[in-house]
Amino acid sequence: MKTLLASPESGVWNSRKHIHMGLGYLAGSLLAHGYPVDLWDAAVEEEFESLDERLARESYDVVGVSAPTPLINNAWEAAASAKKHGAVTILGGPHLTLRPHESMEKPQVDLVVRGEGERTIIEIMAALEKQREIDRQQSGGAPLAGSPRLFHPDAGWDRILGLSWRNPEGKIQHNPDRPLADDVDAIPFPAHHLYKIERYTNLNPLTDGLDMNARAYTIVTSRGCPYKCTYCSKPITGDTWRGRSVDNVIAEWAWLVNELGATEIGVTDDIWNLDKKRAKELCRALIKANLNHVPWVTIHGMKVNNTDQELFSLMKQAGCKRVGFGVENGDDWMLRNVIKKGQTVDMVRSAFKYAKKAKLQTMGFFIFGMPGETEESMEKTIRLAMELDPDLAHFMMAAPFPGTEMWDQLVEHGHIMDTIDWSELAIQENSAHFAFGELDKETVERKWHEAHRRFYLRPKRILRIAARKDTWQRFPYYVKTAANMLLGLGEREASAA
Repeated sequence: MKTLLASPESGVWNSRKHIHMGLGYLAGSLLAHGYPVDLWDAAVEEEFESLDERLARESYDVVGVSAPTPLINNAWEAAASAKKHGAVTILGGPHLTLRPHESMEKPQVDLVVRGEGERTIIEIMAALEKQREIDRQQSGGAPLAGSPRLFHPDAGWDRILGLSWRNPEGKIQHNPDRPLADDVDAIPFPAHHLYKIERYTNLNPLTDGLDMNARAYTIVTSRGCPYKCTYCSKPITGDTWRGRSVDNVIAEWAWLVNELGATEIGVTDDIWNLDKKRAKELCRALIKANLNHVPWVTIHGMKVNNTDQELFSLMKQAGCKRVGFGVENGDDWMLRNVIKKGQTVDMVRSAFKYAKKAKLQTMGFFIFGMPGETEESMEKTIRLAMELDPDLAHFMMAAPFPGTEMWDQLVEHGHIMDTIDWSELAIQENSAHFAFGELDKETVERKWHEAHRRFYLRPKRILRIAARKDTWQRFPYYVKTAANMLLGLGEREASAA
């Protein structure tokens, strides 16, 4: 059976084109078990060929679609296209894990995978082979194109953990959740070779790479996060941290550099330095393996309360060029009581001091408009950003996602309705998603724009931006970005200055 794994259009985030690691892992698992698979990523495919055109040109037995909450509408559209061409449709991803029934009520969705899907997808393929035999014996054949698939328990559907499906009577079944894999080293490497890497321009939707023309790959050295920040849905899908062995990570890293020609690598762990000793061992291993000549960055995986000077110095020696930190807020009360970040402002200051002493570029993420936020706390956040002076600052407005404590709080206070448009929940939006308490949307948006102006219009910052080669290579892009972020004009692009 031939499978196409698809990612819908990512325009709700921004114009960046970054590889979809989830699809890569699923493809790697399928290939390791002998199943042919292709990838279709709208971010780099749509301008050449639509998903519908691809499916008309090439036949697939199965089409799997992955999507976060803001792209779920696009995922349903992709499933409808795949269903029209007679494929079995499977949806997976963060939104599906938290709200599987919503998608199972769509006739174009045959199956929903909840949680980590590398093992689930293999069991689905085996069940589909058995289902084909059952269909032939019953002489009913496959359903008409566009109709929801019904599956017979004799094929083993009820034994696949983490799966939602329909039985022969059309009743939706939600099997028990699949436990998280304990041995992450046993998970096959992502199918990096299937990415049309020359079409991708960045490492992650929130951050530019070091070189706009880099052959940039991403790598995940650990899975999960034990912290429970109120805006984050990651703990809902597993609040444990599981690190890959250093040898296993180095083997994939060497493949990316030596076999696939990576010229830049982004570490996309949720929190790669939870085990500080392991992080240092990984840096030493990169140096020993002579892999430190290829620059790398941590996209968002540095926890400020688990760092020291030795770690950043080793990272620098290992080839790291930039580190990212989730600062979130400049008010200790907000960090402790609202965001529940497990860190203090002084910890943030120390981490930035260590990183800068090691001569690493720094990147900070800041959130405006959390429930309980005040104009005074947002002012503290702006002042902290200017004090830390990271090379890149990303100011975002709080976006409520299902499964988070923030979502539950807003539902309880009547700020979220059943008719919510999921596409409006992108964290890269330039409009506040809600008002809470005495803080109105207009104030959040005003402080958000003010943060960009005060941070980026300082003379030394302007000189730093003007001195960069990248600024002039992408001048129209940065002009558009600046007009919107600094002045509130036009559509927002993510900051790269």
